[in-house]
Amino acid sequence: MSEGIITASYVGATILFILALGGLSNQETARRGNLYGMIGMAVALIATISGVTGNMGILIGGLVLGGAIGLILAKRVQMTEMPELVAMLHSLVGLAAVLVGFANFMDPERLSHYSGIELTIHDVETYLGILIGAITLSGSVIAFGKLSGKIGGNPMLLPARHFLNLGLLIASIWLCAEFVEQSAAGGGSMPLLIMTGIALLFGIHMVMAIGGADMPVVVSMLNSYSGWAASATGFMLNNDLLIVTGALVGSSGAILSYIMCRAMNRKFISVIAGGFGTTSGGGGGASVEDQGEVIALQAPEVAALLKESKEVMIIPGYGMAVAQAQHIVNEITKTLRAKKINVRFGIHPVAGRMPGHMNVLLAEAKVPYDIVFEMDEINDDFPKVDVSIVIGANDIVNPSAQTDPDSPIAGMPVMECWLGETTIVLKRGMATGYAGVQNPLFFKENTRMLFGDAKKSLDEVFKNL
Repeated sequence: MSEGIITASYVGATILFILALGGLSNQETARRGNLYGMIGMAVALIATISGVTGNMGILIGGLVLGGAIGLILAKRVQMTEMPELVAMLHSLVGLAAVLVGFANFMDPERLSHYSGIELTIHDVETYLGILIGAITLSGSVIAFGKLSGKIGGNPMLLPARHFLNLGLLIASIWLCAEFVEQSAAGGGSMPLLIMTGIALLFGIHMVMAIGGADMPVVVSMLNSYSGWAASATGFMLNNDLLIVTGALVGSSGAILSYIMCRAMNRKFISVIAGGFGTTSGGGGGASVEDQGEVIALQAPEVAALLKESKEVMIIPGYGMAVAQAQHIVNEITKTLRAKKINVRFGIHPVAGRMPGHMNVLLAEAKVPYDIVFEMDEINDDFPKVDVSIVIGANDIVNPSAQTDPDSPIAGMPVMECWLGETTIVLKRGMATGYAGVQNPLFFKENTRMLFGDAKKSLDEVFKNL
């Protein structure tokens, strides 16, 4: 394939990737957006493979192996495990950037291709690609551990951690200068290896210091990092498609991180600095004992309340994902709508463990898009709601965000379900949410608790309906 056709294919793939991002911005067009992305990647792969002149057998073998692993993962991984899968895929992007960077540095013809300022620029590109890739790799592995429960959700706050991070940053800058200087003389491997180790440690420390409640921001942040790592690799390899695609992923991930932070009334720097969710319970509010008693209901009583309602709001959280209750939720929704009861879903921007987690689960269960609303669209309607059903959510419906200035989630926008007539909360027990903050909602006079596994509880509600 000629150079011109390859370039044109790259331009076409870039356009398809942009259309994919545009499609993913809306639930109704998300399927089409995914299709654009898949076609764009297929075009990019075919164009890139056609430009390879040697080692075709190894290349095809790698494609078959990678494709098979991806296909098996896609079929085996449950929707509830999607955040962990996304984090692990980010780590693979980081690993690829590191390996490509080292392979590029060890190219025996590197010094014959570049000299002077061109060599300096190329070495900086290689250094940045490995640096960002290593941070993404180790940070994503830790994020996977936190999301899967293999690592605790509470942040690890080392003494003088900010000075430690600053020291690692300064060391990385100094090692970059050493690498560039030694590379021109045919060396540079030692500064590069030391920097890689520092970057891996930095990624581990950065994510370990971030509390569990900030994990949706961490996932989008690592998404951004993986994009910038790919873009730096594109500069290193002089590949325009990698540069543009990496920039698209990096910038969209950064924008998404900003949206997540705004939804939590948090600054991005404060998320990176860590410290949200430092306690295992209590938070800034009163303890469980002095807030009053909860009022528990059984499934038949919940069904009776729903049948007498005209307006029902369902607020899903991570507990719905864990219980895999989205399908029975859809069955209840269809039953209530058949009885002329208006049912809507209110989605908080950081519900779940990754951006859009609840939207994905509801789409999988075939909940109609037109009854699923974002928090900003629905919050003012709660005074008109007869029954709000909170399924496995905690921090996103916590009134202390508005009433307790000392709470760790103070100022965070929340779903104001307590303003409705009755709120029914489905939980396994009285444990705090991922932020480690006690929820006064459970003790309000118009709140009722339905304890147990969300799927089993809702099955019983459905039978009574």
